[in-house]
Amino acid sequence: MESVCRWGAVAVLVLSALRMASGHAQTPDSADVADGMRLFLQKGDCQACHGWAADGRKMDSQMPDAPNLRETRLNRERLVQTIKCGRPGTGMPAYDKFAYSDGRCYGMKQADLKSPMPDPPATLQPREIDMVVLFLTQKVVGKGPMDRAKCIEYWGSDVDACREFPK
Repeated sequence: MESVCRWGAVAVLVLSALRMASGHAQTPDSADVADGMRLFLQKGDCQACHGWAADGRKMDSQMPDAPNLRETRLNRERLVQTIKCGRPGTGMPAYDKFAYSDGRCYGMKQADLKSPMPDPPATLQPREIDMVVLFLTQKVVGKGPMDRAKCIEYWGSDVDACREFPK
């Protein structure tokens, strides 16, 4: 009887550990995804270079060309790093206020950069970067080219931007 109880306790611990380990697989909070979209479009103004659909069709011709995030192969960790640290030598700014102050990004400090990093429209807190990445992984990365149905799902309704796509 004692060994059965011991095995039962072990099984409970294993199941608990599996549940905690799979915490990342839980359904994301739709409010966090929406906040990430807002940060992408407004505070970070990522759409200026990546386009509102993150497909590389930029909104501002003055801004640098940016990659199509719908086709990116970057995983969550690399997306966080890229937003936080930017891409030295490109038009991608570092959204972490202290990115090159202490070597946290690519082991480099400001003096190590060959050219100055562009300034972001605003810096983002770590939680905000996580929400942008959540938005990207839920609504953009690996979702293929934008079409009318994806556009309506993306915005939550049939907005003017979706009318460019045939029914």
